[in-house]
Amino acid sequence: MKKTKMSIPYYTEINDFLASIPWPAGTVNRDFFCLRLKPVPGQVSVYRPPFKRSFYFFALFYNSGKIQVNFGDKIIYNPDSYLVFHSPNLIYSFAHNNALEGYIIYFKPEAFSFFKPDFQKQFPLFDPLHTNLFNFGHTTFDQLAPHFEAVFTAYEQSDKDQHLEARLKLLGLFCYLEQFANDYQKNNQAPTAQQELLRKFIQLIENHYVDKRTVQEYADMLSVTSNHLSQVVKSVSGKNALSFISGRLASEAKSLLLYTNSEISQIAYQLNFSDPANFGRFFKQHTGMTPSAFRGNQTLGN
Repeated sequence: MKKTKMSIPYYTEINDFLASIPWPAGTVNRDFFCLRLKPVPGQVSVYRPPFKRSFYFFALFYNSGKIQVNFGDKIIYNPDSYLVFHSPNLIYSFAHNNALEGYIIYFKPEAFSFFKPDFQKQFPLFDPLHTNLFNFGHTTFDQLAPHFEAVFTAYEQSDKDQHLEARLKLLGLFCYLEQFANDYQKNNQAPTAQQELLRKFIQLIENHYVDKRTVQEYADMLSVTSNHLSQVVKSVSGKNALSFISGRLASEAKSLLLYTNSEISQIAYQLNFSDPANFGRFFKQHTGMTPSAFRGNQTLGN
């Protein structure tokens, strides 16, 4: 079978991305959009295979049901609430049901042309290398929600083309959240140098697992030797470094098999395997099942 190149979808326009998700929405202002997330009627499961966006995304979520949040190699089960910051051009995928509620904001830097901030310097929570996520209880959600409400109220009451007041309030919200993050981190034990290296390694995997498969490639990006990286990862986590890379790839493969109708050969090429047979060997090695058996078993289980 001839290999078909399947590139990761890349959304440069907010409306194009909105058209790809199940919540009916759109924006007249191409640079700025606020979306109140509410449960979709009925039991809706949403899965998005890996994609990229050229614009910023951040949100405050409240969980009104049972969900699972995948963040790097971590899985957070049934979080009450969480805050997430996502910079442009990062690989991202997600899976959840319709239990999430909250506030979502998409924007391009052009939305703040009157201020021209360098977001990576002015607001470092928007990290160009990885997603920032803060998981907390409902008391903290109640503390943050009024600040988001101020932005959304201004957005909903202002001119649909400009939303100037809402954009100004959003800048104020960014400043407030920087202080919130600092306080949040002070209340949590500071990571050791080894723990920080592991964190950076995991975040790099999240952004590059489709194309980079060796410990050496990640060591180069972290400016350390592969031997040092392997030793630190093993010391801190008890797992070898390669297992993190393979595990993330296997996790994405499972999601694609479970949540999409893509043919196994398409999934193999989408995940950058040389051919379906190579993908099948990898998948069985890490799950104990062939891709077709895994998909069939899940279908029977449902």
